[in-house]
Amino acid sequence: MAALDFNGKKVLVLGWAKSGRAAAKRLLALGAKVTVANRDAIADDQDVRELKEAGVVFIENDQAEALAADSDYLVKNPGIFYNHPIVEKAESLGVPVLTEVAVALSTFTGRLIVVTGSNGKTTTTSLLGAMLQHDPKQGKVVIAGNIGTPVCEVVGDLGSNDTLVLELSTFQLVGIPEIQADIAVITNIFANHLDFHHNRDNYVAAKERVAIHQRPDQTLILNGSGKDTPAIKALSKARVHIFDPDDQQAFAHESAGNIVLDGKVLMPFDEVKLVGRPNLENALAATAAATVAGCSPEAMKEVLTTFAGVKHRLEYLFKEDGVIYYNDSKATDIEATQAALSAFKEPTILLAGGLDRGDDLNRLVPDLKNVIQVIAFGQTTDKVVAMAKAANLPVTVVENVEEAAPLAVQMAKPGEVVLLSPAAASWDQYPNFEIRGDKYVAALKKALGKKD
Repeated sequence: MAALDFNGKKVLVLGWAKSGRAAAKRLLALGAKVTVANRDAIADDQDVRELKEAGVVFIENDQAEALAADSDYLVKNPGIFYNHPIVEKAESLGVPVLTEVAVALSTFTGRLIVVTGSNGKTTTTSLLGAMLQHDPKQGKVVIAGNIGTPVCEVVGDLGSNDTLVLELSTFQLVGIPEIQADIAVITNIFANHLDFHHNRDNYVAAKERVAIHQRPDQTLILNGSGKDTPAIKALSKARVHIFDPDDQQAFAHESAGNIVLDGKVLMPFDEVKLVGRPNLENALAATAAATVAGCSPEAMKEVLTTFAGVKHRLEYLFKEDGVIYYNDSKATDIEATQAALSAFKEPTILLAGGLDRGDDLNRLVPDLKNVIQVIAFGQTTDKVVAMAKAANLPVTVVENVEEAAPLAVQMAKPGEVVLLSPAAASWDQYPNFEIRGDKYVAALKKALGKKD
């Protein structure tokens, strides 16, 4: 990555969320003169008191005047848009606009592995990180980034012999100059977050940032079925490995039901705990990266046979009275729900609905062949109903997931699957998809009389 020196530099941290807190602490440790600007009031907790004592200035104002003209860097919360007044002022002054990950990586000297993509990146990152952690030869392996742990919280304890496995979103990537991952993985690319990126080209360009500065001695792992894969491959100087279940020439593929890596059979996919083609692709991406990293086959197989999934991401919950329940609240777009539906051959009750971002839900109609009942809720209720009717499926309207869950319990029969896969974001009713998923699980357990 391009060298960044924060010692003695004047840095404004914009946004006092988890990443802002971690960035402020790390910047202080690196010798920076730190100011934190936040739109809302900042609670007076121990971190704030300690940072103030160390000289950090806090401003409860996120307007343009909060950025001093002589600032050296602006480190913003990844979710803050680039039309924010402070960001626009920084760009007009030529002040570099970074995200927290850039601060963390400025001093990291170990092996860097980065996973990004529209869908599947959290599962792929979790699988890959766990595989490396299960292999004693790998040494210290830490998982961080968009998966939940700010990189600034962990990087200070890592040395040149350690491995950092990062899940990175486009929000983070656009604020990291010239990142050079020893191994980079792009799981897939769909048209996501266009409110932030404005168009698909910008979104793809953000994903491409993991590839364009890699060296020839580094490795890029791409999805063989991705329409952007040829273009990304062409712009990269790194060694490129392809994962693709259907391509028998790919570095990682499926053959006769087996996962095959670099021409060698690893294990049958039906022994993998995760279900469905999307998770086959996740497993191929993770094992491809693990193979390049020198991970033992035994460690890979141990993780694949025991890893039950990431919370809210096609998460197996439990089997009760012959009915299997899944939580896929992270399915905030149509492609994610298509992937979830493809995982099941059993009769499925689909719970769907959420924030209306203008998507055409009728795109899901061909994917509903195993669905026997739809339960609709949220802002997209009318679209979900229209989709169900177009597929000649019965549909019931409820207010939210708390009402949908017990209704699904009443409807489901042995041998069926109950699947929450909303095909929409949660913000019409819930602060995030995690809370939506938690509410769904709690309602299921209450309806089934299950205790935590």
